[in-house]
Amino acid sequence: MRDRFVRTLHECAKADPRVILVAGDLGFGVLTEYAKEMPAQYVNAGVAEQNMTCLATGMALEGRIAFTYSIANFPTLRCLEQIRNDAAYHDANVNVVSIGGGFSYGGLGMSHHATEDLAIMRAIPQVTVVSPGCLWETEEATRALIAAPGTGFLRLDKSNAGETGRANERFELGKPRLLREGADVTLLTTGGVLGEVLAAEAALRESGIACDVFSCHTLKPFQPDEIVESARTTGRVVCIEEHVISGGLAGLIAETLLEAGVPPRWFKRIGITGGFCAEVGSQSHLRRRYGLDAASIENAVRDGVEAR
Repeated sequence: MRDRFVRTLHECAKADPRVILVAGDLGFGVLTEYAKEMPAQYVNAGVAEQNMTCLATGMALEGRIAFTYSIANFPTLRCLEQIRNDAAYHDANVNVVSIGGGFSYGGLGMSHHATEDLAIMRAIPQVTVVSPGCLWETEEATRALIAAPGTGFLRLDKSNAGETGRANERFELGKPRLLREGADVTLLTTGGVLGEVLAAEAALRESGIACDVFSCHTLKPFQPDEIVESARTTGRVVCIEEHVISGGLAGLIAETLLEAGVPPRWFKRIGITGGFCAEVGSQSHLRRRYGLDAASIENAVRDGVEAR
């Protein structure tokens, strides 16, 4: 996802001199070509993420389309006051890019576990919250954020579901993508764990359980109509996210269905529970630990469907 984002941003920056990337003293191998070719559209703010956000906001208020760039929690939680008070409050065209959502940097410990960011960023008014699940969504989301006014958040995962874009498909911020169809259960996910969900869906289908699978690449804004209709049909809803179960995708879906008057007879959240993760390990290891791998998702959905 990171490489696809940088490549897409580079292409867009060539075409639009307003686009500028402000980095937090990292990504030199990845950003070298961009910085060399576009020196007037690149700033290394150093290891000073709050200042990075302020710089980007000032440039955005002067007409630039600014992207801030750092890993895991550093461009979000470390800069929360600047994102809220400086960028979002003024509707500044600042797009905050977090490299390594979820457990992407699991080997570096809890300081690098970006597992609360969706809930926190979703709570800030006037911020578009985007969490693509595949390479196609990453590219399309980057272009969409450039075209969209105001402040955005782009959460990029180390893992991804590959290329899930279809011929003539149109990406739209806020509109979930229906990737698989089935009448037994509605599976909703966001971010790179989409790959695990699609693998689980294939196994479930083989065993006779057919699933609607939605990639919810945008959590704010959110167009709920297709998901509401799917939940009305299946009566069973499972939300899967590499994030704490409070306030992220599952919270959004529960709020949406209740407000629409469509409470499912079975609603399950698959995500991070039990407090902070004190374990250090690879993303795949930590996914297994929290039931976010394909086999665990498959078993949880099968058990729930068979019981209800």
